[in-house]
Amino acid sequence: MILRLALVVSFLATALQAQDCRDDTVFLKGDWGQARFAVEIADDAQERAQGLMHRETMPSAAGMLFVYDRPQRLSFWMRNTLIELDMLFIDASGTVRHIHHRAQPLDETPIPGGDNLTHVLEINGGLAEALGITTGTLLRHPTFSKSEAEWAC
Repeated sequence: MILRLALVVSFLATALQAQDCRDDTVFLKGDWGQARFAVEIADDAQERAQGLMHRETMPSAAGMLFVYDRPQRLSFWMRNTLIELDMLFIDASGTVRHIHHRAQPLDETPIPGGDNLTHVLEINGGLAEALGITTGTLLRHPTFSKSEAEWAC
């Protein structure tokens, strides 16, 4: 009976974890706690070039997840972007490697994120600091390879 109960609990935990993994949602966790954001995905050249340009607002629990096919050096800018943003630069394991806080609207100065990156999560400016998100934070989303991700779907 105990073994059967343990199997049911294990199955339910796995089912709930799989249910949480959706294309339109990212989860973050770290020593600071956990957070969830509804995201739009930018995973091709046209979507990445458009990004969050020309938007005057974004809900506080929303963001945009930029996805790249291979690890690379990434750098962003704020051309035609009207809202202040925090940029979380993430590697293939889903680990936040660099955070650029409060990128200024319309600034075309390059914002380097580093090397060997596969994702960038843009959220409203000031949220990373307010939530306590730091480098080393883990991000979970279906676009991370199960074999590489620290917190896989």
